[in-house]
Amino acid sequence: MRHLKFAPSWLRFLIIFLLTMGILFRFFNLDGKVYWHDETYTSLRISGYTINQAKQQLFNNRVIGKESFAQFQGANPEKSLNATIMNLAKEDPYHPPLYYVIARLWMQIFGNSVTAIRKLSAFISLLVFPCVYWLCRELFNVPLSVPGVAIALMAISPIQLVYAQEAQEYILWLVTILLSSASLLRAIRLESQEKDELLKEGQQPDLFAIWSIYAVTLAISLYTFLWSAFIALAHGIYVMLAAKFKLTRTVRTYLLASLVGFLAFMPWLTIVIGDFFQFLISADKTTSQSYLIPAFPFLLIQLSRIFFDIDFGLDTPIVYLIALFFLTLVGYSIYFLCLTTNYKVWLFPIALIVVPALPLILSSTGGIQSSSEPYFIPSYLGIQVTVAYLLATQLYNGSVARRSIWQIIMALVIICGLISYKVSSQTETWWNKGMSNGNPQIAQIINQTSRPLLISDALSSNYGNVFSLSYLLEPKVRFLLVNNQTIPKIPDKFTDVFLLNPSGTLREKIEKKYKLKTDIVSSNNYYSVWKLTTPRKLRRRNILDKL
Repeated sequence: MRHLKFAPSWLRFLIIFLLTMGILFRFFNLDGKVYWHDETYTSLRISGYTINQAKQQLFNNRVIGKESFAQFQGANPEKSLNATIMNLAKEDPYHPPLYYVIARLWMQIFGNSVTAIRKLSAFISLLVFPCVYWLCRELFNVPLSVPGVAIALMAISPIQLVYAQEAQEYILWLVTILLSSASLLRAIRLESQEKDELLKEGQQPDLFAIWSIYAVTLAISLYTFLWSAFIALAHGIYVMLAAKFKLTRTVRTYLLASLVGFLAFMPWLTIVIGDFFQFLISADKTTSQSYLIPAFPFLLIQLSRIFFDIDFGLDTPIVYLIALFFLTLVGYSIYFLCLTTNYKVWLFPIALIVVPALPLILSSTGGIQSSSEPYFIPSYLGIQVTVAYLLATQLYNGSVARRSIWQIIMALVIICGLISYKVSSQTETWWNKGMSNGNPQIAQIINQTSRPLLISDALSSNYGNVFSLSYLLEPKVRFLLVNNQTIPKIPDKFTDVFLLNPSGTLREKIEKKYKLKTDIVSSNNYYSVWKLTTPRKLRRRNILDKL
């Protein structure tokens, strides 16, 4: 790989330009997109309140304003940091506490606004660039070309922008994956080097320090996201295959470092296991609302979103044509990597691509849940590193015609990324907003009325969507949140009454009690919105009575 050691000046300029664009887009219009269902849960966890406490104070059959939600949407002096951790352990241990602790401290300094909490993710995303440089440097043993192209691809990747502007732990998880992976490769390289420059000078590489870094970063990754267990599994498979299943010194040291990392995570793992067994013996088997997508179309679209994402929708033929192009590019990248590098090089990105995604794919007999996109982040990383190696190798290698072809392909990848950034940055919602995707449209309908009232309950996804809508609705809108399907007492002062995803029973009870009918305003895969209206016969009778 000697020809990859130094990048030409034009490539360096291009990398700097794309990196600058990527950083600017990460901080642009942070509050422009809907603060969706899952993000409101993030703010609730940060506040230190439990879901039941929020429901008791808000879903109490009384008319309230949007200001009532603020108490449960960010750091507040009434609850401590310890309450944030304890409530996570009690209600949602499958989300480890590290990100929420960092976010709590961040919001105590910078406030509880949508811009503030998303800005934390944007800043964390900047760590991706030096970390991916370190990973590629250790993997390919070149100083700039492949790491530089990898930085450029990460900077303009639409899927990276999505999580860099999301008030959730996923971009922090990516950083921990990069750190643990790079430190593992560094430790293995130092273990296996026989003629390292340090050894020539009579010094010994500090293997204990680098293996300690791996153990710490593995523990940090586990405390960020539980799916890191599959990252550790991918690392283990790589180490064992690289050692040809021999119990070498490197393998023994790796096993010890991994054990230390898991032991550090053991306090939280105990809570997770306890919650899992309690779930098995309980009668409550409800899960978060999602819908299934056939596995192959899902994977094809997600692969395309690494490079190009206009959110055309899954039913648009052009989406699959674009996805097939990038599938071909990724497939050839993997083939080229395996063909031109040692198995100790290509095995690592392949393990990152396959191992964390395999459990999701194998369990997708009826389709993959739409909410499982973030679990493929390690696969996105492995794919981007593989494509970066292909492009960096081909941009200035071979004949002039060959270089021209790959420069055109590189230009297409860059144009696709920049167009995706341009379109995404100017919209109110995006595919990752899931069940809250239609909230801007609903909010616009409700805000256009003079004295609106929104009625809902805490069933299904209603709780999170009510919170999400509270960010979009004007102060004139009032909420009447009911508990246990109670028939609400609707005051006469409201001109327009809306029902957010009511059960059929509740809707029928309201129609019967108030002698009104309900007309659907909007519906999607997750919920529906209805409006109370006067039946035509009753409306005609009222007009005749007035005459």
